[in-house]
Amino acid sequence: MPERMLTLADVAEVLDITVPTARALVRQGEIKGFQVGGRGMWRVESKELDAYIEREKAAATARREALHEN
Repeated sequence: MPERMLTLADVAEVLDITVPTARALVRQGEIKGFQVGGRGMWRVESKELDAYIEREKAAATARREALHEN
């Protein structure tokens, strides 16, 4: 089955952020995406968004654990 492609608006909705913030995350490489079409609209594979969410969860857990160690 083909991977679902998300727009920046989709990414923003899932993460509860603004579209410009989603665009910045993609441009900075935090979320892997690619540009399509003549106007360079961004698309993100759903698995890439899932991977970003998992990395953020792991980082948050590590920060919490570090706070409890001190």
